[in-house]
Amino acid sequence: MFLSINGQRHAVPDGWQDDTLLMVLREALGLVGPKLGCGQGQCGACTVLVDGQPQRSCLLPVSAVLQRPITTLEGLAGPDGRLHPVQQAWLDEAVPQCGYCQAGQIMATVALLDATPQPTPQQVEAALAPQLCRCGTQPRIRRAVQRAVQLRQEAAR
Repeated sequence: MFLSINGQRHAVPDGWQDDTLLMVLREALGLVGPKLGCGQGQCGACTVLVDGQPQRSCLLPVSAVLQRPITTLEGLAGPDGRLHPVQQAWLDEAVPQCGYCQAGQIMATVALLDATPQPTPQQVEAALAPQLCRCGTQPRIRRAVQRAVQLRQEAAR
């Protein structure tokens, strides 16, 4: 059994074949960007991209994502270490407080901007509403999304 994570092929270690993607990522492969929040798919802290779409890795059995491209927070930065525009925007806007939900927020934003490079405020709200943030940083998150749009436009020039 193999997983395609952040552009690399990873064997699913013995004993992990019946676990969730989140557990394999964190415990077997050491990719700790996705967090275990609620373990019920409600908070979004465990969000990763599967086939470019945000998915709750705490609910996904490993067998459901074999040979499908998976992207975690660790896979967003470029090969030169340069942060993805969404990650940079999060830093520019000083979004994190506790930081626990941030990987999920960032992954949901990456998926949104890949599908809709210039989202309306309503589209941003719809994409991020399922991502729970208990710290109340939603205004900074919304500003960071707009900053990421600007950074992506600047990079395209």
